[in-house]
Amino acid sequence: MKYVGYVSIFFFIATSTLQLKAQVLPVGTPVLEDYYRRLQLLGKVDSTLSFTIRPLTNQSLQQVNIYDPLAEQDNQKGLHHFAGGAGMIQLMPIEVRFRYTSAYPAGWNDGGMIPAVGAQQMTSVGVYAKYKWFSVQLKPELITAQNKSYSGFNGQTEASWELWYQYTNNIDIPERFGNGTYTKILPGQSSIRFNYDPISFGLSTENLWWGPGIQNSLLMSNTAPGFPHLTLNTTKPIQSMVGTFEGQVVAGRLESSGYAPTPLGNPNHYDSFYDPKPDDWRYFSGFIISYQPRWLAGLSIGASRSFVINHEDMGNGLGDILPFFRAKNTSIYHPDGQQTGEQNKKRDEYKSVFARWVMPKGKLEFYVEYGRNDPGWDSRDRFVEMDHTRGYVLGFRKLVPVRESLGEYIDVGLELTQIDGTRTAKIRSSPSWYVSNTVRSGYTHLGQVLGAGIGPGGSLQTLNIAWVRGLKKLGLQVERQEHQLDFFYEAVLTQGDFRRNWVDVSVKLIGNLPYKRFLFFGDLWFIKALNYQYELEDLYENPRNEDYWNFKRNDKFNFQANIGVMYRF
Repeated sequence: MKYVGYVSIFFFIATSTLQLKAQVLPVGTPVLEDYYRRLQLLGKVDSTLSFTIRPLTNQSLQQVNIYDPLAEQDNQKGLHHFAGGAGMIQLMPIEVRFRYTSAYPAGWNDGGMIPAVGAQQMTSVGVYAKYKWFSVQLKPELITAQNKSYSGFNGQTEASWELWYQYTNNIDIPERFGNGTYTKILPGQSSIRFNYDPISFGLSTENLWWGPGIQNSLLMSNTAPGFPHLTLNTTKPIQSMVGTFEGQVVAGRLESSGYAPTPLGNPNHYDSFYDPKPDDWRYFSGFIISYQPRWLAGLSIGASRSFVINHEDMGNGLGDILPFFRAKNTSIYHPDGQQTGEQNKKRDEYKSVFARWVMPKGKLEFYVEYGRNDPGWDSRDRFVEMDHTRGYVLGFRKLVPVRESLGEYIDVGLELTQIDGTRTAKIRSSPSWYVSNTVRSGYTHLGQVLGAGIGPGGSLQTLNIAWVRGLKKLGLQVERQEHQLDFFYEAVLTQGDFRRNWVDVSVKLIGNLPYKRFLFFGDLWFIKALNYQYELEDLYENPRNEDYWNFKRNDKFNFQANIGVMYRF
């Protein structure tokens, strides 16, 4: 696929000139973001909007006040126009989230919040202002977490710890963010932009989401905090004779957490295997483009690509700043085992292709994303070994009418995510997703993964069913999550026991309730960890007898409560 050609088309088409507001709905905005996606299934939001490049703008959603989709607030006291309508100031909602986690960290797609045990809160408030072509959005976030200690990885042998450090030394995802209370102020969903319809250029720290998934996205999600970046993006689908286009190009700065994989100083943790990561920031560059053919209404297809490199290893040429403009990027692993291509350039690369088909008549959508974290050696390799380092997200969603005249529906959704190693890893070097032995902080920012929140080597199956009416929602979510399978597969080779796989089975109760200017939202999450941290104790000398699955279980119950409120001015 000729990515350069797609990007060139994107810039060529983007030439219309109308005034633009370009106010955004931050990624992860509770209640509202999901509500707009449901509206599209009902045919009430433009079907040319792909929902694969977020944050969304009020222009793409055709909203005057993006935080009041039902136009319930007669007195728009938080919205002020001036200069004959050329200028606008809007107070953004106050948002407060509380979380309590009982046993071990769980959850993702929560921006600045960290994986931690105990109580945690995030508070955010902001203001948006625009004048003619310029806009400023300031929406910082304050995070405070109790960050209590808990039982992390507890390998029983030196060999298991050596293997664990081989994995964690090449990605920055610490078990615990320090030894006490965690407090941080982040710039959050802030930006400064020049907007010239339908293009926006600016400096931003907003979270980004690339891809059609709801629970996970391979390349870009809001699991980690937003990172500072320059962005050139469309603000609405661009019409052309052959269909509509959306796109974004990003160049940014990623920082490490500064924490070791596990708290140091425990003699049973074999700290000698710990290899501190370089004290250097990383350069991120990437692009995404989405296209909807004129002849297939509701079908969006697209591609995304991203690169990460340590700043000290970066050159100054255009191919270093925007590496996707290079003529060719090949596999880092030659079939004879030699490391070549991007590995020699000390650059980590990810790519994906995706599709989303919205069918308003059926009130449903299908979507899929397929990606690789190691490019094919050539076109033959891409087709012959499609399983090599693959990851995918696959899902569907449907609204079943209950009392359609009142806007009542049953919302049913299923999503599958798989990013663990495949059978090709037995015969060919296959780097785990988000892990790198050259960019050793991996595909992370401030200690959390940029892509799928289930993390390296993970898999997730999610089933949702909910009653919805407008902004109201009452639902049930059932999940099965496998943890770090790539590490587990290696551990099996040393421990000889495939019963140790760590699997979480969970049920989540979800509810949203609007009241005047308030939006209340929350969930109660009940999790049963089977073989927590891959541990079990065999009760039998012969593990191959009839009691093979009867052993002393190291299971753990985990509970998480998330409660939040948003006040809209």
